Parts: sequence; C-alpha cells; structure tokens
Amino acid sequence: MATVPESYTQSRSRFQARLDTVTARWPEAILRSIPLAYDPNLTTDVISADPLVSKDRLIVITTGEHGIEGFLGSAVMELFFEEYLTRLDPQTTGLLLIHAINPWGMHNWERQNARNVDLNRNFIDGDFEPLKKTNPDYPALSPYFAPEKPLNDVSAACRDFFFATIKNFAAFGPKRIREAALMGQYYAPKGIYHGGMELQPETKTMMEVYREGFAGYADIVHLDMHTGYGPRDQMTLVTSPHEKRPAAVLSEKFGAPRVAAANPDEFYTMQGDMIDWEYKLVEREFPGIKFFAATCEFGTYGDSILQAAHSLRTTIVKNQLNQHGGTSQAKEWVEKEFRELYLPSDPAWLVKALADARMSFDAVMK
Repeated sequence: MATVPESYTQSRSRFQARLDTVTARWPEAILRSIPLAYDPNLTTDVISADPLVSKDRLIVITTGEHGIEGFLGSAVMELFFEEYLTRLDPQTTGLLLIHAINPWGMHNWERQNARNVDLNRNFIDGDFEPLKKTNPDYPALSPYFAPEKPLNDVSAACRDFFFATIKNFAAFGPKRIREAALMGQYYAPKGIYHGGMELQPETKTMMEVYREGFAGYADIVHLDMHTGYGPRDQMTLVTSPHEKRPAAVLSEKFGAPRVAAANPDEFYTMQGDMIDWEYKLVEREFPGIKFFAATCEFGTYGDSILQAAHSLRTTIVKNQLNQHGGTSQAKEWVEKEFRELYLPSDPAWLVKALADARMSFDAVMK
C-alpha cells in the first residue's frame, strides 16, 4: 500500500527512484531536479515521458503546491506508480509527473513558501498592483486574520478568536469572511493567503514546465493534489471557472461523487490560481487541444460552519506564530493542529483518501 513519507527528503528520494519504473516502459523518460532559487538544496522534481509513437494524450499529476499538502500527494503519486502505470499505453500516452512544486514548504511542513506567499494565488499574468483592490473586505478584517503580537497564551488566543468571530460574523456574515480569507490578498505581506506582489521563483518554474510539457499533445488531463477543503473523508473535485462542462457530467466522467466549481456558491473565488492560468495558457498558446485540469481536494476537518471556523482559527494562529513567534507550548499545540488540518493522523483517513484517488485514476485510465 502507498504510504505517507516521513519527510520531504524521503519523499523526494522515493520519487526520484521511480524513474527506473517509468523508463521500463518509456525508455526515453527523463528526471529533472530543478533547484529552488533561494535554497538550491531543495528541488522540484519532474519526470517527463513522451509517447513512443504519437502525442495523443498527456497525463499530468502534481503535488505539493501547498508544501505540507505534498505528503498526501506523495502517497497518491506512489499509488499511481504502483497500480496505474502499467495500464497506460506508452505508444500514445505521455507523462508529466511533478513532485513538490513548493519544496521549501514541504521541507518545513508549511503551506506557503519561504516568503509567506501562497503559490496558488501567485499565477498572475501582468501587473500585481491592481490586485490590491480585488479583496475589498480584507483590510477591515486584517486585525482579525493576522493579529500583530506573539502567540504566548493559547487559551487567550482561542478566546479572542471566538469573540472576534462572533463580532465579525455579525458585521460581515460568514460568506464574506470566508471569501476575504480564502480568495487571496495582495494587501498584507504578513497576512494569511498572501498572493505576493511579484511572480515567485516556484511559479516561474512551473510556468516554464507547463509551456514545455504541453507542446504537441492533442489531449491533456491534469490532476493537482491538495488537502484541507471539503467534508471529512471525502475528496472533492474542484474545477476551474474556465471549464465549460457542468458538474454532473464531470462527476460521472471522473467517478467523483462531489464536484465543485471554484466560485463563491460552490467553493470560493481565487485570484492567481494555477489551474486557471493553465486554461488561459492553453487557449493562448495551444489552441484546439482538449484540456481538462482539476484539483483533487481531500477533506480533513470538515465543512460545517464550526469546522470551517476551526480551520480558519488554525490558519490564523499558525500565521501569527510564524510572523511574531510565541512560546514553546504554543508552538507545540499549533504545529499539531496544523498537521491535522492538512495530514490527519487517523490511518482510516489515508485509506479513504487513496480509495478516492483510485476513483479519479480509474476514470483517467478510461
């Protein structure tokens, strides 16, 4: 059974060793280890394998855009190697398999990169400056989302969050708070879900990998692995607003009982989303090909109002600890909460996550 690695280093070594598995069927497959610009000891690793005869289709699997989420992504990638690789036709099907888009985040068990940028809010074409105005509620809610003081007393922080949540729910409503928190913001570099004010090195790397990797294919399917959002023990297939097929069609095609589009009614709005950028790339540079990309979101805490508040609290206190420090006791508590948010310790959760991944892979194999 595919397992979750203990560290980024172990996960990377395991992925790199899979080149031999791939070259057994795609003899010309290559492994590229792309060093991170600000920490060359960390790499994004890419196994690419073009078909032996014709570029009919390309399967793309990516992990670790939000670093800590790459641990479940690593297990899903192992599942693909173990159970699905031999079901593909190397004559007509190519592979683009990517380990740790955000290697610093995965190495350090963080979601963002070393500059506190959420890479899935950073895929922007053009000037970032106008984006400061795209999340109008964030400035008013900034003191709530990003307290500017050390995290010294966990009980007091939880109490403050409880009363601040009641106050802000009354003033803004839960939907506006959710949108302001999750949309991505370009206002506060030390805040949550910060999209940056320039393209990050990790983003530039992926843009070039996709441009090069997509060339010449007639049909591309991309599944990007994430954890955190949605009902506990349930994968949600999150599609781009650029995907024209309705949820019911995609649910049947990909065997996913839960499909949501990235909009305020079904999921939440995002600025700078990687998959949205890919759709625009294909339209602009590879017109006429069939393209489908979606995020596989494996739910952890759950999606009720109370569970969503718990998730937001964990995000807030983790950012507070990162930006302003805190006691060792607070750090221990926060780190445990944060890992449960993105990699639950219950073994049954992993079993169900892998079962859900199989459903999507089964559909892709068809």
